[in-house]
Amino acid sequence: MVADSPARSAKTERTSPITFYRQIVAELRKVVWPTQQQLVTYFIVVMAFVLFMIAIVSAFDLAFGKAVFWLFGESKD
Repeated sequence: MVADSPARSAKTERTSPITFYRQIVAELRKVVWPTQQQLVTYFIVVMAFVLFMIAIVSAFDLAFGKAVFWLFGESKD
């Protein structure tokens, strides 16, 4: 029979909630948080992009809607 490898035995070991919390705090300390100016800039860029995409989708919707009504609309007999 093959002996358990070190990776396999470490996999079955569980982390306590306190250790897990400490690891989370340690990882969050490594995060580079944006400054307020960067956050405002990113927000404006994202909002401009979203509004631009809304305009494009709305224009296509209007154009395709008019095309469908022109193509399949009621005939005036």
